[in-house]
Amino acid sequence: MTAARARRKLVVVWVVLLVLVGVIVAVEWADRAAEHADAQFEARGGDRSRMVVPIPMDEIGAIEIAHAGALHRFERDTAGLWFYHGAHAPAAEPAQGHRADPALAEKIAKAFGGLGRAKFERDFPFDPKSQDYGVLNPGTLVLLYRKGEMQPLVQYAVGDMAPDGVSRYVLKIGASQVDTLPEYHVQNLVGLVQAVSTPTAGLDATLGGVRTLTGTPGSTGPSK
Repeated sequence: MTAARARRKLVVVWVVLLVLVGVIVAVEWADRAAEHADAQFEARGGDRSRMVVPIPMDEIGAIEIAHAGALHRFERDTAGLWFYHGAHAPAAEPAQGHRADPALAEKIAKAFGGLGRAKFERDFPFDPKSQDYGVLNPGTLVLLYRKGEMQPLVQYAVGDMAPDGVSRYVLKIGASQVDTLPEYHVQNLVGLVQAVSTPTAGLDATLGGVRTLTGTPGSTGPSK
């Protein structure tokens, strides 16, 4: 190999490394910007009528995700850190004996941070006699609990993929309409469940894209 070719290869390597560093920095910056925007939104008492999480995220004490035949429960400990309670724990079971792992708590918090920013898109009247949108036999259910409460604040059934191929129908249990939610929000939650319930898969690998995703289902919504 000539010296010129070696130099060219070295330049290419450095360019690739710089691009990767740039991507990482951009993702971190976007995360922090989103968190800052959320804080400002909450401080202004922002309208959450189209948000998946109808109250400020720091008021949520537990989230349950039913998927693939198992109920996965996530809770906050007394310090506010998230931990994975298990794939079968009932809502009334106390969190005694569970200790949050800081690294895992951060990853769960990032996933739920995305959920806290998720907004519904379109809404349609819900009449199960004409079209059920897949929400009557959902593949995924999401339940949100306010801190200190054993009854869910809100429950969502995640239905079929919408014709646009990028959104899913979601029903807030008890609502008279279905909403659409970007599919990546749903996949974000499913990815979190798969990560915590399949240790051999590795959290870092499964949650690598969680920063940009998150999802659940819901109701009450914006224009069609």
